[in-house]
Amino acid sequence: MILETGRLAIQAIFRNALRSSLTVLGVVIGVAAVIAMVTLGQGTTARVATEVAQLGSNLLMVMPGQEAGGPASGGGSAASFTIRDVDAVADQIPGALTAAPFASRTMTLVFGAQNHSSAVTGTDNRYFIARDWPIEYGRDFYESELRAGSAACVIGDTTRSLFFGTGDPIGETIRVGQISCRIIGVLVSRGSSSFGSDQDDIVIMPLRTFQRRIAGNADVNMIYVAVREGFSTAKVIRDIELLMHERRQIATGEEDDFNVFDMEQVASMLSTVTGILTGLLAAVAGVSLLVGGIGIMNIMLVSVTERTKEIGIRLAIGASERQILMQFLVEAIVLSLFGGIIGIGLGLALAAIAGSFLDVPFIIDPLVVFGAFAFSAAIGVIFGYFPARQAARLNPIEALRRE
Repeated sequence: MILETGRLAIQAIFRNALRSSLTVLGVVIGVAAVIAMVTLGQGTTARVATEVAQLGSNLLMVMPGQEAGGPASGGGSAASFTIRDVDAVADQIPGALTAAPFASRTMTLVFGAQNHSSAVTGTDNRYFIARDWPIEYGRDFYESELRAGSAACVIGDTTRSLFFGTGDPIGETIRVGQISCRIIGVLVSRGSSSFGSDQDDIVIMPLRTFQRRIAGNADVNMIYVAVREGFSTAKVIRDIELLMHERRQIATGEEDDFNVFDMEQVASMLSTVTGILTGLLAAVAGVSLLVGGIGIMNIMLVSVTERTKEIGIRLAIGASERQILMQFLVEAIVLSLFGGIIGIGLGLALAAIAGSFLDVPFIIDPLVVFGAFAFSAAIGVIFGYFPARQAARLNPIEALRRE
């Protein structure tokens, strides 16, 4: 009986192929939109997690100033740190693997006839350890270069490719503002950060060189702290806060003029934000699924009206109301499932194409695919039941009289 009912439903669908195709289109668009949005959202979340992990899950950032919106901001009117603050953190915090100074400014780089604006960072060799950012080839700074403030620099992969292409930049000299800086190393490529900037578009020079010849002061804008394995991040943060209260003479009850950011918290925050946005986009896309369901109900009502006489004949020769109900309900479900299957394929294809353009990993979640398929079937049941019930309750005598 079920096979016969399914055969009759498919025959009815193909008898009005164009109308059925247009009806299915609403479900296709709805399912495809939901699949594409959720898949892209999950890929974005995975990318954010990967990029934050590249920064270091055991990495803390200590910045002067009251909290002003996260790691990308900070500073304010509070006094900057000094290299002595950095050394104090490295020496006096047991859970700190290392602490690295950081001072940065955007400068114009010049090599030959080419010029480019890039981030110039003043620091020391502890920066490469704290950020877990090795040098691909070349070397880091000699102690003599750090103490004397020599014009030596390590560059990122983007900077290298902009000025030197595939050539070897080691030993070459680029101009950083008014400083002629000799390249001694190239960093491993890291790509774009979670905040949209190109991490590889960077020039790193000794902190003393940066302070004397670029900044004109002894300020340290931020301290990177790498937490030792096995130590509690929360404990290290608390130790840093106590140390900074002492060094910056902050009395009990006074508001801190510095902030300590934990990259795990930043990763959690970004993942939460992308998850919420994905949910909102999926909900908006899901509205089109409801529209598609209403389209199925509308067409099924039209079909019942058109086939009133056929229904009357079947009822007159012994078909039960249940059989008529099942015939039209199965027809609605088949229409919805066709739309769901096509929509899943289209949604995954769109997500793959969009992901390649946005540089977002393509991650297929079987639960999402199954959920979309099940939801499309539910749409067929919910929106197909009323027309099917109306067909089953037709009076056979009245149905046979109707032209």
